[in-house]
Amino acid sequence: MLAAGAGDGARGPPSAAAYLRTWWVVTDIDSSSDTQTETGWLSSDQLEIFRANMPLVYVDAVPVRVDGLGNVEEVGMLLRQGADRSISRMVVTGRVLYGERVREALMRHCEKDLGPMALPRVPANPTPFTIAEYFPDPEISGFYDPRHHAVSLAYVVPVDGECEPTQEALDLTWFTPQEAVSDDVVLEMTSGHDRLIRLALAHVGKLP
Repeated sequence: MLAAGAGDGARGPPSAAAYLRTWWVVTDIDSSSDTQTETGWLSSDQLEIFRANMPLVYVDAVPVRVDGLGNVEEVGMLLRQGADRSISRMVVTGRVLYGERVREALMRHCEKDLGPMALPRVPANPTPFTIAEYFPDPEISGFYDPRHHAVSLAYVVPVDGECEPTQEALDLTWFTPQEAVSDDVVLEMTSGHDRLIRLALAHVGKLP
């Protein structure tokens, strides 16, 4: 594999920059820990070069149930295989594709993970409550992804419909704010998602 920073004219595989100019399309592979492509624009090897040489843009969505006044009553967490291959509780997460608006990415990932009848309410003003920076080194920020460096915009997303986990998710469980930050549930989370839940609850004034 090409080392980071190699020039475009070097022998061997083209650099990430060369791929960037030639194929400025990155497909969504976040439903699996294995590399997938949907358009044929990038091979697995090409995508690995991107991941090794530049940060990717992600969204994290914390699904919540709210009452008539908009107060958060429950927090939804998926049970699925994480990037570190552990089975853990986590929020909805996934990449923003080239040419895709952030609100479109939020809707796509919520419908993909929570089902087509979840009816997520994407915020009118898509300003994140925090930015999570995921690194292959868990010591840098506390947010961990062994595959790559990712910058993720995090949102609290109310859902009004019937949720049913799809694709790679094994289960979806709703927790009260107190349960969501309890020791038992925190032990089931990896990659810094326990911290993300606490930040989300603090943002909506529901951190116990």
